[in-house]
Amino acid sequence: MKVLVMYDYPPSPGGLATQGDLLYKGLLSIGVEAHAVHFESAQEKEWYYRWFAPDIAVGVGYWGHTPNLVLHPQRYGIQTVPWLVADGFIGNYHETLNALPLILVTSDWVKQTYIRDGIDGENIEVLPVGCDTDSFIPRDPSDPKVFQVREALGVSPDDLMILTVGGDASSKGAQEVMQALAINDREAPPWRYICKVWPQPRTIQQNLQDLQLATQLGIGTKVTYTTNVVSRNFMPYLLASCDIYAAPSRLEGFGMPQVEAGACGKPVIGIKAMAMLDTLVHGETAFLAGVAQEIRIGEVTLGEESGYEPGHRVVFDTFRTADYRASVHDIANYMMDLMRDPDLRLRMGQAGRRRVVENYDYRVVARRFVELVSSHLGIS
Repeated sequence: MKVLVMYDYPPSPGGLATQGDLLYKGLLSIGVEAHAVHFESAQEKEWYYRWFAPDIAVGVGYWGHTPNLVLHPQRYGIQTVPWLVADGFIGNYHETLNALPLILVTSDWVKQTYIRDGIDGENIEVLPVGCDTDSFIPRDPSDPKVFQVREALGVSPDDLMILTVGGDASSKGAQEVMQALAINDREAPPWRYICKVWPQPRTIQQNLQDLQLATQLGIGTKVTYTTNVVSRNFMPYLLASCDIYAAPSRLEGFGMPQVEAGACGKPVIGIKAMAMLDTLVHGETAFLAGVAQEIRIGEVTLGEESGYEPGHRVVFDTFRTADYRASVHDIANYMMDLMRDPDLRLRMGQAGRRRVVENYDYRVVARRFVELVSSHLGIS
């Protein structure tokens, strides 16, 4: 089997780039002949089509990337298999996607979203995102690289460090986490809440709103937002430096940081919805807070990024869930249990590590990819 992997290559630290890069490395590690190329690079993709002649071109992205991931390879007679996430609504390219013999998605929730929005589910298969379990490992707090992360963030050895990582923190449930921490503050052991967000224009205002909420809740001095650009080399140590990873996300098609935290032996607080029903086991590897609210919408406006003219309006026949809000009181209760009980944190972290190694190691995911392509397309 010869595979061309199309993604944001060379990889940036973002989720989609990491998703593609780990598949590429996993395929190489199990002996599959593979090459990587940027999904938007038409000239370089055509170059690979001509001399490499791949059996499969697998492309990582969301449905709006269909022109680059599906239509371009098809123009040159290459069999394509998109590996897609969802942004809450699948608005275009239904005919193209329905004609494919195999579509890969990152979770059962993403699959159900595609089916809900008109994509035939018969040929949709779930392939989870891989995790580098050689890099994301449990580490001793005395490890200098871990210790220095905490010190740089202003977290003392006696503080419990709660961590959330995302492009922005609010979409990962940080506001709900802060409200829960405010409820627990007087009775909880000493703690600090760290939000690692990506520096970008769209999050500046959101970060200010989040920090304003922290101040209003009376916990502003215990909440830190860090917005530095970091590489994937740093992330295993950042996750290893925390005591609890908290991300009851409002919209989550897989939840890579939750899985990576589990690989580092950290207990996770999530939400009982979306992809976390696949990746986390309530009471064993994580605590999943109940859904307190579903944000529902009746229409969306799409543009050129989705294959429409600017300002294209889509009105739904029924209201659709755009995102979720986790129960603050559930988060508070689960957080207090973990903050007070180091043995519980250890047991849950160990269980999380085992689950990630068995199910989400990038080599396991690569082997599953080969199995799915073989069974659906007869290519070996």
